[in-house]
Amino acid sequence: MKKIVVLTGAGMSVESGLKTFRDADGLWEEYPVQQVATHEGWLANPTLVTNFYNMLRKKCWGVKPNEGHRLVAALEQQYEVTVVTQNVDNLHEMAGSSRVIHLHGELMKVCSSNDPDDSRYQQLLTPENCEVEPGTKAGDGSLLRPFIVFFGEAVPMIAPAAEECQQADIFIIIGTSLNVYPAAGLIQYTRPGIPIYLIDPKPVSTGSRQVTQIQKGASEGMRELSKLLLK
Repeated sequence: MKKIVVLTGAGMSVESGLKTFRDADGLWEEYPVQQVATHEGWLANPTLVTNFYNMLRKKCWGVKPNEGHRLVAALEQQYEVTVVTQNVDNLHEMAGSSRVIHLHGELMKVCSSNDPDDSRYQQLLTPENCEVEPGTKAGDGSLLRPFIVFFGEAVPMIAPAAEECQQADIFIIIGTSLNVYPAAGLIQYTRPGIPIYLIDPKPVSTGSRQVTQIQKGASEGMRELSKLLLK
């Protein structure tokens, strides 16, 4: 069975009603990144950061996967599929994708602030219980923090993601400008000559790689690509 790796960014979830962070009306316009998405911001005001991610979680539970998410999941009918996402929402999982690597963390989880990667202290939140009271402690006695890779922190899942890309027979990029590293560098791990498809309404620079660009949104672009890939 051929292997597809799908790299997704913020444009994947826009059609579900989730704001991107970087666009003109994105979340960084309303909430300065230094305050809510850096380790320094967390240390300075953990209550602000906790409440910001509580707000995002409530928004996230109010939306549903779009057709693009569902069509990515449907590729599993004929291919071995790994989704590598820069998004922290769980819309790929809700749509039925069975193997998802989250590069930037998972909004629906909280963790120890001493060691975010210690799985013993990671907790999965539910729709009924998605708010964390500021000051709540993890099992190791440190404050519970969002399981999010803050700016400036290492991206622990980049190595497993790169391994997946090296094994891909087909590589699909959806809804990302390929400006954010290290995720943007994953295209360089693919084997020379494999088909690479890029779905985004805006033109995206892909360097030296031969890429078939589909200048459409996630759902419309995936409808077009699915016709090619699912026989």
